[in-house]
Amino acid sequence: MAIPDLMPHPVAAKYAVLVDVGYLYAAAGEVLLGAKERKEYRVAADELIQSLQKHAEERISGELLRIYWYDAARDRVPTVDQRVIAQLPWVKVRLGNLNARGQQKGVDAQIRSDLEALARHHAVTDTILLAGDEDMVPAVEAAQAYGVRIHLWGVEPPYGTNQAERLVWESDTVEVISADFLRPFFSRAPQPVPVPPPAAAPSPAQVFAGRAPVKPHAKPGQVAKLGPSRPRVEDVGEHVAQKWILTRGRDNIRDLLPGPILPTVIDTELLIEAEKELGHSLRPYPEARVWLRDGFWARVYREFDLGVGVSSK
Repeated sequence: MAIPDLMPHPVAAKYAVLVDVGYLYAAAGEVLLGAKERKEYRVAADELIQSLQKHAEERISGELLRIYWYDAARDRVPTVDQRVIAQLPWVKVRLGNLNARGQQKGVDAQIRSDLEALARHHAVTDTILLAGDEDMVPAVEAAQAYGVRIHLWGVEPPYGTNQAERLVWESDTVEVISADFLRPFFSRAPQPVPVPPPAAAPSPAQVFAGRAPVKPHAKPGQVAKLGPSRPRVEDVGEHVAQKWILTRGRDNIRDLLPGPILPTVIDTELLIEAEKELGHSLRPYPEARVWLRDGFWARVYREFDLGVGVSSK
């Protein structure tokens, strides 16, 4: 008769990574660049997230549920970077509000709510929490009461500490992310370059006037397909840029500078918006995509007194 196996089998870990972006960016900006404000530096966020994910995989043997990326935006309208991040696999962007003084509102509450909910529903066995605020302590204690292990990550401080002492005490494990780990993903924002007064810059019409029109090519015996007119497409590109400046804010659009290359996500949004206004597809006309970007950048460059940009061919 077979003897039943009474030895307990190890339960594979399932974990989530919760990142307080405000803490991460502020702490890294200070230790790496001595920066006090977010506008002083640029972050390669997609690459940073991939490195954090790999780092987590090396620390916990198990299955990643997802990475929660807690950030803030004015009126909760996502910025260019946040839109790109939201497209990454296994990443969930959570947005709080950013008030007129640049203060985050509602972010800590979202982190606490998710941490407790994941534990209560037994969705994870472990949670990596990259944060520093003492407000996290009650949620950490609640998650632990449901049997979840809390692994606290922090950013190397220039001196002293940048995490609440009690949060450190209550966590199951604590790790400090070194400045060397973060350095490849942070760079100082470029300083504005003096430009001539807007009146001295040529208008889009003057710049575009010298360009030869792109004619559709037809195979022998085939009638060439007539595409949209260049002026009309450029006008639509300018109109989309104007609408985005008004609805998404100048700071959001400034993130696209210096151009003229657009992130794939934003370029696709520009195409979709333009096609809605035109009432037909631009996808069969590669040259129209170039005109659309030209019009878009012409409006953006005028908005920031940068003159007229180079064609995004």
